[in-house]
Amino acid sequence: MEKSVSTPVAGTIMHTPNPQELQRISLLLEAESSQLKKFLDLLEREETVLVSGDTDGLLLITKEKNERYRQLQHLHDDRSMLVGRFGRGKDDAAIRVLCAKMPKALAQWDEVLSLAACARERNHINGQLITKHMQHNQGALSVLLAAADHPQLYDAGGHSRPSGGGRMLGSA
Repeated sequence: MEKSVSTPVAGTIMHTPNPQELQRISLLLEAESSQLKKFLDLLEREETVLVSGDTDGLLLITKEKNERYRQLQHLHDDRSMLVGRFGRGKDDAAIRVLCAKMPKALAQWDEVLSLAACARERNHINGQLITKHMQHNQGALSVLLAAADHPQLYDAGGHSRPSGGGRMLGSA
């Protein structure tokens, strides 16, 4: 596998990070990895709640999920801004160049990428479960609405008979 080389971004001045900036990148990657693990745990709980049909539990998890997502987005934005300052871009190759002499930070970055891929997949699965529940609910609602417009009537033998043609209740 070829190593990508990060080249300067057009219109930016390349800046060599100082040790404190490199340490900040490492800390941000560690925090992002930690938050992604918590997010994945939350997605697993969400899947359990979706499978069980616990709508009250789903409401609580959704609130927590949105908060955790905001935290992840904040960490991502901080990392992107810091990495962007060095004029190499903000992509995988740029982070690999910046962390080349920091094996722990590079391992954290690999973990962030792996956890993010897992979170994306689990979130997709949960989205499919939600869609399935919505389709089921829509179908049930359609049946109920149709029944309200055309109530099914049964005769003494238990056979359905068409509605209409009879007297309205209370009429003579």
